[in-house]
Amino acid sequence: MSTLDQTFAALSDPTRRAILARLAEGEATVTDLLDLSEISQPAMSRHLKVLEKAGLIEARIDGQARPRVLKAEAMAPVQDWLDTLAARFEQNFRRLDALLAETPKDEET
Repeated sequence: MSTLDQTFAALSDPTRRAILARLAEGEATVTDLLDLSEISQPAMSRHLKVLEKAGLIEARIDGQARPRVLKAEAMAPVQDWLDTLAARFEQNFRRLDALLAETPKDEET
């Protein structure tokens, strides 16, 4: 599975998106993240593993705690893909505008 595929797979779950939104505010422990949703600690750990495997977050060792931090640079491939898609749409819209500009308009008499 490509990095982009792993990223989109990780982003497909609303709980994981909520985790990323929370981590965008700063690092958080599993206990902190459990407040986001009514899921068990093992379920939260599974979500975190998916996000870690996709390269979107990483654990920082702080004594006994392992707070997670967002790796914002991991979203670059998603942004690149979206930018490419947006450029293609824009190109299609420009072609459509040019075609419409060349099309004679029916004049009402």
